[in-house]
Amino acid sequence: MLLSKSRQLILHGRDLAHLEETRSRCRQPSTQLLWQQDLQAIDQIGVGLSQFLGQNNLGIEGFVHCAGALKVLRLRNIERTMAQTIMDVNFTSAVEIVRLLIRTKINEKHLRSVVFVSSTASMFGARGFNLYCASKGALDAFMRAIAVELAPDIRVNSVLPGAVETAMTAAMLDDPEIRKRMEEGYPLGIGKPEDIASAVEFLLSNKARWITGQQLVVDGGRTVNITA
Repeated sequence: MLLSKSRQLILHGRDLAHLEETRSRCRQPSTQLLWQQDLQAIDQIGVGLSQFLGQNNLGIEGFVHCAGALKVLRLRNIERTMAQTIMDVNFTSAVEIVRLLIRTKINEKHLRSVVFVSSTASMFGARGFNLYCASKGALDAFMRAIAVELAPDIRVNSVLPGAVETAMTAAMLDDPEIRKRMEEGYPLGIGKPEDIASAVEFLLSNKARWITGQQLVVDGGRTVNITA
């Protein structure tokens, strides 16, 4: 848990048991806070976040939106409710949280940096990934717009990972054929969570003080490999 080495964290998720497990792996677990909230319930985010910050007397300086709902389906099989869910989790929840964090009554003027964990899927297409690509593309477009709007007080950037070993990609990467194909297409191999965490840490820090509105691609060279 890289960020816990230098920051007090608010760990967010809907699964409390998973949150507790994540906290146990942080440095000084007792100082890390948990906010249990389902991002599909957009209408409840405002009340939930406001109450959480008030009850804990907190101000948030850096916000990382790292949410990914993925359903691989061809266009003909998509239902409207499914599209709404993916957009809510991957995109609309980010809009709602940032909107709240810039309000003086909720977070005073603490916010300094926002990092959205997007995806290289926001830049390219793939069969069955239509909704995922659309949601991450919307996230990056939103990032660029608010980077201009919120400057100079708040910096806003995105990190665009390629294939990374996570719970969301486990089923896909467990397929030997898919893994082999990906390993051949990634010059530096498949990524690890700490590769993304390091990029996020950099963008949150003062070392990135003159960077805003940017998409930082962290994909082991996949998007520049035209031989794949």
